[in-house]
Amino acid sequence: MKKKSEMNTKPVTLQRFSSLVVDGADKAPNRSMLRAVGFKDQDFRKPIVGIASTWSMVTPCNMHIDKLAVQAGVGADKAGGKSIIFNTITNSDGISMGTPGMRYSLVSREVIADSIETVAAGEGFDGVVAIGGCDKNMPGCLIAMSRLNRPSVFVYGGTIMPGNYNGQDIDVVSVFEAVGAHANKDISDRQLKQIELNAIPGPGSCGGMYTANTMASAIEALGMSLPNSSAQAAISRDKIKDCQDAGAAVVNLIKKGIRPSDIMTKKAFENAITVVITLGGSTNAVLHLLAMANSMNVKLTIDDFTRIGKKTPVLADLKPSGKYMMADFCKIGGITPLLKMLLKAGLLHGDCLTVTGKTVKENLRGVGSYPKGQDIVHSLKKPINDHSHIVIFKGNLALDGAVAKISGKEGHKFTGKAIVFNSEEESLKAILSGKVKKGHVIVVRYEGPRGGPGMREMLAPTSAIMGKGLGDDVALITDGRFSGGTHGFVVGHITPEAFDGGVIAIVKNGDAITIDADKREVNLEISKAEIKRRLASWKQPKPKEKRGVLAKYAKLVSSASEGAVTDN
Repeated sequence: MKKKSEMNTKPVTLQRFSSLVVDGADKAPNRSMLRAVGFKDQDFRKPIVGIASTWSMVTPCNMHIDKLAVQAGVGADKAGGKSIIFNTITNSDGISMGTPGMRYSLVSREVIADSIETVAAGEGFDGVVAIGGCDKNMPGCLIAMSRLNRPSVFVYGGTIMPGNYNGQDIDVVSVFEAVGAHANKDISDRQLKQIELNAIPGPGSCGGMYTANTMASAIEALGMSLPNSSAQAAISRDKIKDCQDAGAAVVNLIKKGIRPSDIMTKKAFENAITVVITLGGSTNAVLHLLAMANSMNVKLTIDDFTRIGKKTPVLADLKPSGKYMMADFCKIGGITPLLKMLLKAGLLHGDCLTVTGKTVKENLRGVGSYPKGQDIVHSLKKPINDHSHIVIFKGNLALDGAVAKISGKEGHKFTGKAIVFNSEEESLKAILSGKVKKGHVIVVRYEGPRGGPGMREMLAPTSAIMGKGLGDDVALITDGRFSGGTHGFVVGHITPEAFDGGVIAIVKNGDAITIDADKREVNLEISKAEIKRRLASWKQPKPKEKRGVLAKYAKLVSSASEGAVTDN
């Protein structure tokens, strides 16, 4: 991290990149093009701020971000910059879940990163504000910011408000679980329809501590978004102001010469991991934080999650493992009182620089405590769990690692007989039809980054398990991954994946599998000799895709234990 003295004394060129595009007589054609999109003479002397918008009508997570991008531009312009809004893509996990289209979800993270890098570098932007909603947007934006290493601020589009059915808060996960309940004949066609109609009331990202809210919180803890911006409703005055402030903040960063590499340090990533754990966040955070660290050349491994997890408690009673929504968390003050608690307890690095130009410790001065009587965030003296819910597994089924969310409600050990499926669709059909029974360990394979390709989330089958009332009686392992809305005794990100000849590829129906959270192991209970014999006869299947983005991804992508990145 830069010393403050260096930041204050070093001369800063406000147009470090844009001057190459707009300065000099030979750049008259360039300026002429920019005049057509609204530039005036004075604008060519201002730092250009690219506003990366993930707006689309593909998903409610992003349907309002066009308006937020405009506000970020207003903030940048008022602070002395010249804003240019541009778009990148988004995919909706909630819409593509359980379909072949879900293979494109994780891939979209890389496409988003590539597209922001392409536009910002190609057009000579001096700084970047990126606004993300659905969960792959966020790490995609941060990966691009890391590659560019230009003054940058991330803005979270904000959480959705809860839906309501029979006086109960519901969300998209409620609908997935209702499908299982309907298949089990626990609810009627009419009840399923009513839940479907009322779960998603408007704009914003999924309403529990699922992947979107997890990553927004992690990025704030990382220092790359403004204080408490991760705990705001999508449709709120706070979010509009956050966007304006972000635009102004990036101009301030340009003036001070503060870049992402000054902020996204190893200690900052440790802060992000700590906050993810205390919030009971999504297992996808492992995948995304590894990828973000890789893009910044920070040495972060899955073992860091184990190291930090041993000393970090779970404090927030938030869905899916808890009972409260993100909107409830916003009402009691959001994330900053939690950060203050953690800093005071010595669980955060307070000297990490942030996009405010100040340190974490400086940002938290004057932040108060949560209101008395609230039970959403527990005290450090009475945690929900005294160690991390995110458990990194090894064992003969996961020689290079696997990831699980163990809240304690599932128990700590499960031994059962394997029932094996070579796709998510096969597993879901078997669960809904009643083929999956108590005592089964569901094995879903060939869903890894390369084998999928794309590493689909298993929200549909895991929600069906819950809806069928089997949550306490079956387990599931996969080389795919899970939605932040998944809960139950499930282990994902198994590496090596089946397509690469991992042991998961040679599991047979009826094999005994043991998942032991205390030992942090997932094991196939057959002899080493039998494993060796089966692997010797295994043949790698042909790639599912030969052309297009999925084929390119499969050729480039690393393992899940390395973040499933494509630019190593």
